[in-house]
Amino acid sequence: MVSAMRRALWLLAALVLVLLGVGIYLAPDRGGPKLPIEVPVGKGCRAQTSAGVVNLYPEQMANAATIAAVGVVKGIPDRGIVVALAAAMQESELYNLSGGDRDSIGLFQQRPSMGWGTVAQVSDPRYASRAFYNKLLRIDGWEEMRLTDAAQAVQRSAYPEAYQKWASDAQVLGDALVGAQQAAIACEKVGEPTLRGAAAADALADSLRADWGPLVSSARVIDRDSLSVAPAQDRAGWQLAAWLVANSGTRNVSRVRFAGHEWNVQSGEWSQMDTGAVDSPDVVIAEVYPG
Repeated sequence: MVSAMRRALWLLAALVLVLLGVGIYLAPDRGGPKLPIEVPVGKGCRAQTSAGVVNLYPEQMANAATIAAVGVVKGIPDRGIVVALAAAMQESELYNLSGGDRDSIGLFQQRPSMGWGTVAQVSDPRYASRAFYNKLLRIDGWEEMRLTDAAQAVQRSAYPEAYQKWASDAQVLGDALVGAQQAAIACEKVGEPTLRGAAAADALADSLRADWGPLVSSARVIDRDSLSVAPAQDRAGWQLAAWLVANSGTRNVSRVRFAGHEWNVQSGEWSQMDTGAVDSPDVVIAEVYPG
């Protein structure tokens, strides 16, 4: 009787170990399914269009803005920018990760061992975004593919359907960042500025030029606390305004004005300006925290 009970206990223990082993083996890595990004209201940034609302922390929104800016500069269709955003939301939740599954790194969890670039390169959000777009453009018919199929053709994930769950959020985020809807990015103040005055304005101008390149050749610091950019057309102005607000938490932006509208860090919202206070309607003005 005792012997039979011992055998039963040994079999039960062995079964538990097997099940644990299977669970560990099947557990998803960073490329596996994730829960939706959840950011408490009042803790960061918001993209809001007629299609919905997406809340992100400042670092996430700034990275999303870089992905979109790189796409615009390369002439990527809006659909391609949405695909890239969905891929980064799945792979890293829009954080520039220093590690991941095996040697995966960065926003898109690109692997140096698979030819994506050096560790330093794929750690750079701008390089990583360009690398994603370059590969996407080499895929025949990607424009007609489902979002998850287009992303999978680039990423080669073990979870090819995982990107689709981000389709709606990526569309909202993409529309807001490429200027398809006006005043669609809003951020609240989270923490204190890391730079002020001329140092903050110069650093903001450098980041703007790094993301937008020749499209912001007119960018200039107009005094110690602000800079101006004259975009080529109205949609480009809203792209730059969205980028500036998206980077407010990481680049010390306190106010953005364009086309009779103003966002400021105190309210965290866009509002229409009084007629007498409107700047030249075709110039984007950004202010940093005063020194």
